[in-house]
Amino acid sequence: EKGRLSKEQIEKMVSDAEKYKAEDEKIKKKVEAKNTLENYTYSMKNTISDEKVASQLDPADKQKIQTAVDEATKWLDQNQLAEVEEFEHKQKELEGICNPIITKMYQAAGGAPGGAPEGFPGGFPGGPGGFPGSGGPGGAPPQSSGRGGPTVEEVD
Repeated sequence: EKGRLSKEQIEKMVSDAEKYKAEDEKIKKKVEAKNTLENYTYSMKNTISDEKVASQLDPADKQKIQTAVDEATKWLDQNQLAEVEEFEHKQKELEGICNPIITKMYQAAGGAPGGAPEGFPGGFPGGPGGFPGSGGPGGAPPQSSGRGGPTVEEVD
């Protein structure tokens, strides 16, 4: 039986595949957590750089977000090999600073639930923060009808 795998070889290959699957899953979760934090950090940086947002933010609040974003960026640079829990903790820490400020600005701009103030058609960044229009938890789902405006089902 030349060229065929023995039962032991097949079992070893299956065992190795299962072992590596768990390792791959762990690495995948770590990369996803890191990417989520990087994306949120980048998104907040862009948000406060946008003149439409910057003009509505209290200068002290803008500085508070800028400092938090800078610290998170520096932390990411120094902790590329951090564990999932560390990335998630840093994300919650950053959201804890940014979300209340952006929410306050949004409310001051007269935003209504489910929509963002003029100039923010896509809602605010940081879907995990749940800003209306972001489609994230706690936010209004993005409108699926191409017409815009409420449907009969939404009004009733």
